[in-house]
Amino acid sequence: MKVVDPASGRLLREIPEHEPAELLRRLDRAALAFTTWRATAFRERAVLLHAAAAVLRRDGAPLAELMTREMGKPIVQSEGEIEKCSWACEYFAEHAARFLAPEAIATDASRSAVHCEPLGAVLAVMPWNFPFWQVFRAAAPALMAGNVMLLKHASNVPGCALAIEQVLADAGLPAGVFATLLASPQAIEPLVAHPAIAAVTLTGSEAAGASLGAAAGRALKKTVMELGGSDPFLVLADADPEAVATQAAAARTINSGQSCIAAKRFIVEEPIAQRFETALVTRMRALKVGDPMDRATEVGPLAREDLIAELDRQVYDSVVGGATLRTGGAQLERPGFYYAPTVVTNVRPGLPVFTEETFGPVAAVVRARDADHAVELANISRFGLGASVWTADSERGEAIAARIKAGQVFVNGIVKSDPRLPFGGVKHSGHGRELAAAGIREFVNLKTVWVR
Repeated sequence: MKVVDPASGRLLREIPEHEPAELLRRLDRAALAFTTWRATAFRERAVLLHAAAAVLRRDGAPLAELMTREMGKPIVQSEGEIEKCSWACEYFAEHAARFLAPEAIATDASRSAVHCEPLGAVLAVMPWNFPFWQVFRAAAPALMAGNVMLLKHASNVPGCALAIEQVLADAGLPAGVFATLLASPQAIEPLVAHPAIAAVTLTGSEAAGASLGAAAGRALKKTVMELGGSDPFLVLADADPEAVATQAAAARTINSGQSCIAAKRFIVEEPIAQRFETALVTRMRALKVGDPMDRATEVGPLAREDLIAELDRQVYDSVVGGATLRTGGAQLERPGFYYAPTVVTNVRPGLPVFTEETFGPVAAVVRARDADHAVELANISRFGLGASVWTADSERGEAIAARIKAGQVFVNGIVKSDPRLPFGGVKHSGHGRELAAAGIREFVNLKTVWVR
């Protein structure tokens, strides 16, 4: 596995994949660990998850730097990601027992109840864009529920994968309860089929979801999938276009634009569209693009060189199709994998920047005749992960939110994940939920117990 610094393009190191025998050993060890871990009391699991939060905070600086070196995230955002992982560990340590408590149900029995029991080993197939958070948001609830976890991480962040394993080992988790599998994508299907694996969670692309879903279906394994997104950002005519444009630039360029829930399609009512577009172009041009280790950097490099070519194709084909390039639209002439913050206007359905997921700092602006048309445009997409609505009337915004087909809609706020709220999508953005009570109950057996 080659680790390339996105800020320079230089090869940092190579880490060998696990041999097939080592992968099987880790699978067997996870199956054995589950027999003990499932019987461990919630309070004991909670102590270890609190310890994991403490280790993350203790080692936060080197872990954040590792993340930035491997995939290019601006260092301030890397530090925030580590802290968010600590929060997730603490949240599920404190609430898991309540979320999974037996629920008594009145029936014709003397006693009847629904019990939550862990499934076994969960295979987590995770992406590179949030290399710590994506793992911990799945691992914290799964582990507190009594499952064990095997992590197959993205091949360009193997250092992060090994560091996560070490964090949980340092916290005192028993051997086998969490393990990293350094394996190629070709190894995923055999892993899914292995008898030790009880369920699979994936965060990734549509193609990855379709492939893994087919493998899980053949093996009759439960899945949770968080896939791509082309989140709409609706700006109603009563909003302040200049103020909202500042929020729009931030929503588009978090993690240098490489986020499933980053706003991507900016759907603006016609009366304020010109002012919004002008303000958005000004703000995107003003963003500081640079070394992700510089604390002043707002936009860093893309994580891999091939991502630049794909983003450039989407912008080029959209402009050829009739859209207007207002700023950016090209790779920056400097070492590393940098793409200029970009705004494309006069976008319509059918163009790549509207139809596809754009993974980089590219904002597509679409004009809507009115609020109803804005909702129609938002829902045309095959994706349904997140959305936001911006308006001076929050009650009206909430009514608009009810009409948008998405897993989460934020009114006057940037879409984000929160351990306290369910997270996931509909349509081609996936199925199942992570986080909150709904997330921890995804990988449990809801067992009915009836007694007379």
